[in-house]
Amino acid sequence: MPAGSVPPALADWVAAVARRTRPDRIHWCDGSDAEYDALLALMEADGTLIRLNPETHPGCWLHRSDPDDVARVEHLTFVCTRERDAAGPNNHWMAPDEAHAKMDALFEGCMRGRTMYVVPYCMGPIDSPLARCGVEITDSPYVVANMRIMTRMGAAALRRIEREGRFVRGLHSLGELDPERRFIMHFPEELSIQSYGSGYGGNALLGKKCHALRIASWQAREEGWLAEHMLIVGIQTPRGDTHYVAAAFPSACGKTNLAMLIPPERYRERGWKVWTVGDDICWMRPSEDGRLWAINPEAGFFGVAPGTSAKSNPNALAMLQRDTLFTNVALTDDGQPWWEGLDDRVPAFDWQGRPYDPANGPAAHPNSRFTVAASRCPSYSPHAEDPQGVPISAIVFGGRRASLVPLVFEARDWTHGVRIGASMASETTAAATGQVGVVRRDPMAMKPFCGYHFGDYFAHWLSFDRPGARLPKVFHVNWFRKDADGRFLWPGFGENMRVLEWIVGRVEGSAGAVESRLGPMPGRGDIDLAGLEDCDFDALMQVDPEAWSKESEEARGFVEGLRPGLWRQMG
Repeated sequence: MPAGSVPPALADWVAAVARRTRPDRIHWCDGSDAEYDALLALMEADGTLIRLNPETHPGCWLHRSDPDDVARVEHLTFVCTRERDAAGPNNHWMAPDEAHAKMDALFEGCMRGRTMYVVPYCMGPIDSPLARCGVEITDSPYVVANMRIMTRMGAAALRRIEREGRFVRGLHSLGELDPERRFIMHFPEELSIQSYGSGYGGNALLGKKCHALRIASWQAREEGWLAEHMLIVGIQTPRGDTHYVAAAFPSACGKTNLAMLIPPERYRERGWKVWTVGDDICWMRPSEDGRLWAINPEAGFFGVAPGTSAKSNPNALAMLQRDTLFTNVALTDDGQPWWEGLDDRVPAFDWQGRPYDPANGPAAHPNSRFTVAASRCPSYSPHAEDPQGVPISAIVFGGRRASLVPLVFEARDWTHGVRIGASMASETTAAATGQVGVVRRDPMAMKPFCGYHFGDYFAHWLSFDRPGARLPKVFHVNWFRKDADGRFLWPGFGENMRVLEWIVGRVEGSAGAVESRLGPMPGRGDIDLAGLEDCDFDALMQVDPEAWSKESEEARGFVEGLRPGLWRQMG
């Protein structure tokens, strides 16, 4: 047991888990540097981690997953509520009694020969009133090391749990890493999570998607706030004003790149700056001033490596040069991490440790990852740790669409913005198992992560439009539109600053727009296109009425299938 007091409910739960799983020893994590160093040494000794080149990447390590354990497994992820309708058709459902029986059998004796780690953690700044605490029990030191980076983990979190007496209970075991014996169960009514048979981040780092979205979204509805799959970025204007934008994109659709965007030189010369608050999850609450204020509940980045480069995300590349855990990337002959899109070098070993052979596929797994402290980001906001959070001026929805959806448009009001978010669709990526490149409906980028019925979720969003509210403006963007030859119409990356400038201008009331059936959108003279003479702006903004009507009808059918009459409530 740790020094000091442990809440009886926590001590009793840990003892009960130990009786079932039968570990050789129990370690209560304190989050200290010494503990972290010991974990790294342990994993280096047993081959779980490989030390990378200390000259080029000091403090960096490589972890290689089991080849059958490399992404979220949505088809094995369940929300277990007493009433099936509470989970909704957007989730796989299992009755709690059945789920507990299944998981109890899997956990029986599963930690024999292993250490059971007790990981107290806080999602959000440790003193924030919107932060929420949890405890993950795991037999994976790799999970512990990642949780130490991704959360406020250790003694301070345990003290907050002792004060509040309430925490989310997460139980995880690697099991046998057998895909046939792999489940991720969520019990929102119990504020608990159970995960067995996977070591992959989204399945095993229970503070991340499991707690911060699936369980937290349930908590947020009960308590009157929002838990969202959104980045948070601050846009500072030449006048010194900073507008904070929350943006929802499905995984691997450019969230991290946008969160860490570096304005083009001509913008920097004029005084524009971009500040990173978070790249993946946003918790928002209405404040007394009528605005939504937000925190990033995470303390680190668990980002997709492929495509990260000096061109796409210089800030990310800079922060990955030290003290980073890499997962399933390739290796150069001198022990440096490598992935597709990084540079023109040819790696020596692929993500499975085999000598690199293009015939075996990509050198780095398409969903290979990096885990690094958020404070290492050069653009990390000085207000990211503010307990009260930051005020949100705009919410942006987006996805990966090769056709149909224009570069940017604005919602007419909050209810129309909820309709836009509810209508989102995107081409699938490698972040989840399944076929890549298929267009699927992913409202507000929350389809895999909402812990309750989507119809009730949209109604919860609508409920924020009340007297006295000063709600953010809502927008939709699409960086990924292509021409007939398959080439991207928009340069993306830093040039997305041009779109952000228009969004900020709309928030401030200084940017013009033209009306369209989708909502206000920039005309050619409303957005800065200097230096983009080759960009076909008209093609980027074109809306095919017939195709859009079909898209809208599909979205209406989806929403009405959840709760009849809900589409009409969205304006």
